[in-house]
Amino acid sequence: MRAGATLERQASAPTDVAALGAGLVTVTLWGSSFVAIRDAGKTLSPGSLALGRLVVSLVVLGVAAAIRREPLPARRDLLPIGAFGVLFLGVYSVTLNAAERRVDAGTAAMLINIGPILIAILAGIFLGEGFPRRLFAGCAVAFAGCVAIGLATSRSSSRAGLGIVLLVVAAVAYAAAVVIQKPVLARASPLQVTWLGCAAGTLVCLPFLPTLAGELDDAGATAIGWTIYLGVAPTALGFATWAYALRRTSAGRLASLAYLIPVVAIVLGWALLGERPPSLAAVGGALCVGGVYLARRRSHARFTR
Repeated sequence: MRAGATLERQASAPTDVAALGAGLVTVTLWGSSFVAIRDAGKTLSPGSLALGRLVVSLVVLGVAAAIRREPLPARRDLLPIGAFGVLFLGVYSVTLNAAERRVDAGTAAMLINIGPILIAILAGIFLGEGFPRRLFAGCAVAFAGCVAIGLATSRSSSRAGLGIVLLVVAAVAYAAAVVIQKPVLARASPLQVTWLGCAAGTLVCLPFLPTLAGELDDAGATAIGWTIYLGVAPTALGFATWAYALRRTSAGRLASLAYLIPVVAIVLGWALLGERPPSLAAVGGALCVGGVYLARRRSHARFTR
């Protein structure tokens, strides 16, 4: 009865404006990261880029944690926080960086967005969030938009096979990390979870340190600037606002916002890099926005188990 009551409250409660705002900040920052990765990846290898942005974010979040002096999470929460950091900030970052060297941006955007669908399924199974029809219908519409974007921007590549495998690994790691992270946020602050998760991700990426040190000597100011930006904005701020939003809303509904990331990436690529999107990509972007709206609409029907 308690689980049914929880789902009932989730179905009838008004939208959390603060959580929605934080989620939109995250989506915008993560969308901008695709532009930064595409440019910085010309001179920095996938592991070096992942470690570089993590080191920057670890410093920024460490300063914020020292200023706020929030209590550390309980010992029992350290393992899931570490797992979240390794999967999302380590495995996901490295595999996505590597995949974008082998697969075009359209295919990457299409495949990485199986993540929100996996999150909705896993959250229904392990977090008791149920399987709301409106959520899955909205995810289906938004995913169709990602497919349209992928078809509009795809190019053939002889190295696409490995890239597709890496993208699937990244999507699975991303989905598992969110489901692991969600229960911990009920007991620990978003800043502490993000900071300690970032520390765990940095540790698993340390083997790339010699490569990073060597590549920084040849990297230009642009690549270094993008790395700093990735560490400060999409990683430190983006993951902190993500954790804040995830603490205040269901994992499935928050994950549906991720379908706006390709739209943001297309708009910023057009504005900053002069990459004018094809007409079909614009149609796909409209489907993504419509799907997210459908997924996040509150149904008046009450869910019971």
